[in-house]
Amino acid sequence: MTRSAGNYARIFAIIRRIPRGRVATYGQIAALAGLPGHARQVGYALAALEDDAVPWQRVINARGEVSPRTWGDSHVTQKVLLEREGVVFDRAERISLARYQWKPRRNRT
Repeated sequence: MTRSAGNYARIFAIIRRIPRGRVATYGQIAALAGLPGHARQVGYALAALEDDAVPWQRVINARGEVSPRTWGDSHVTQKVLLEREGVVFDRAERISLARYQWKPRRNRT
């Protein structure tokens, strides 16, 4: 297994733990996966995702926003999926991290 494949596996394991109706930031996922300061690697892992069992829609940026994509409309799909889980966006299209951010009890990767 390559180093990035191992990192991606840890990232996906963390993301699978995010409960329905909660969100986590890219940086939060990186830190929980033992990769503090590597939020972009979480984005790269999600871009390479081929596993439908990973709730990718629950990962947002540190401003509480769905990050726009340079291609496609997956950011629109992400918002719809989050709203179906009960996550509310404000007028600025942001999610209240104080209300919806996942706070895991401990790291169980």
